[in-house]
Amino acid sequence: MGHLTAAPLWPLHGVNLGTLLRTCDAVGACLAVPRLPWVPEAIRRGNTLRQQACVHWVGDPLKWLARQRSAGTAVLGVELAEDAVRLADLPMARRPTIALLGHESDGIPPEALDLLDQVVEIPMIGTGASLNVAVAGSLVLYKLAGFA
Repeated sequence: MGHLTAAPLWPLHGVNLGTLLRTCDAVGACLAVPRLPWVPEAIRRGNTLRQQACVHWVGDPLKWLARQRSAGTAVLGVELAEDAVRLADLPMARRPTIALLGHESDGIPPEALDLLDQVVEIPMIGTGASLNVAVAGSLVLYKLAGFA
């Protein structure tokens, strides 16, 4: 457990953290969250698991990402970008991988884009600009884990 990590490092809605935590449990992944004052309560309220969840607490998101990348972890951003890989073409993760999720409204901050090894996009045909961050993260985690 733990070779995959979902990293919603700029969250807006606590309910998304609980949803992602349950997805992480389902695929054997960990959740990395920022040390914001409201996040521990959101995690506690959203944790419906019967066992201890794998949660990493992150101080400075950019420094944490840089350290993880330097240690050999792949950093995959879930974002709209010209060079993005379509979700259907994303292979299963073969090494430790972070699925970096951006802010619900603004996406991944520009200063974090240079820390990405790869970008994945989730094609949509509807009128919405993007999926909910917990839904997008769940789809990517299932694909990285080899379940989809």
